[in-house]
Amino acid sequence: MKLAVLGLGCWGLVLTKLLSDNFDKVTGWSRKEDLSDELINFKRTTKPFCVQLDDKVEITSDLSYAIEDADIILLVVATSAIRAVCKQLKEANIKDAQILVNASKGLEQGSLKRMSEVIKDELPNQTIAVLSGPTLAREVLDGQPTAACVASESLEVSKKVQQALSVKNKFRLYTNDDMIGVELGGSLKNVIAIAAGFLDEMKYGDNSKGALLARGMAEIVRVSVHLGANPSTLWGLSGMGDLIATCNSHLSRNNTVGRMLAKGKKIDDILNELGSVAEGVKTSKAICELADKINIETPISKAIYKAVYSKENSKEVFLELMNRTLKNEENFSKIN
Repeated sequence: MKLAVLGLGCWGLVLTKLLSDNFDKVTGWSRKEDLSDELINFKRTTKPFCVQLDDKVEITSDLSYAIEDADIILLVVATSAIRAVCKQLKEANIKDAQILVNASKGLEQGSLKRMSEVIKDELPNQTIAVLSGPTLAREVLDGQPTAACVASESLEVSKKVQQALSVKNKFRLYTNDDMIGVELGGSLKNVIAIAAGFLDEMKYGDNSKGALLARGMAEIVRVSVHLGANPSTLWGLSGMGDLIATCNSHLSRNNTVGRMLAKGKKIDDILNELGSVAEGVKTSKAICELADKINIETPISKAIYKAVYSKENSKEVFLELMNRTLKNEENFSKIN
């Protein structure tokens, strides 16, 4: 079998290393300008951390070559680049039967579409699956036991991906047929993780963090179910599991953004310092636009949006959440 990994950023490199032993052939693709001499010549990178790839991995900037005869194609580019790469995949003659597995979490700016919807716009007949869950790249690289889920509209497809990408003792996959819930859970939790990082830096304590996770999950469920997700999906790996890991770990880029915001740093400076994508930043804008469109309250996400994009004092923005109109807690058991 052959695996192609498109996008050799942090998560793409880790997945390439993790899955190399599962496949006879492995190609890794990125744009020519994104490929370092070290990665091309020695199959190694040291930023943001050291990854040494197997000798069998071929590094290329030729997309047609990368996907040729690939059974599974992992799409691990930034969400802002998904549509453009899908257009390139069409030109590269991707086959409908090749399984395209998206591993990027976020919503497209402007259209507010999930990534599978963007893929279908450009590749309407493509076989698609989604990989999501509590998958902090550093821990996966270190061989820490990790579980995630793979979702597809076809159970046969999700089972194929599950078998192909699971790694004994390291990477356990569960199948799911709710692509909407899996994608939205993985995307929207990034916004809550920024808020969690802010709380960490302010040393507001475990009571605050517990409340944030619970109310953050309420926002995620509220929006996702309205858009067609199965509520039970949001209590699984791609929802609650991912939320807990990302909100509690300083390995999370989104959590890091929140901590730096709490220090008074501006978002442009934060992103330049990170040197990598923190999807929660753009998703905070998208979810607020989406919530307004479907008339659903998302107070935490709106607070993050204000903290990121406005000149308002971040500390005051967060404290405003405590002084909102008092109300009942939702009964999610009544959601169909």
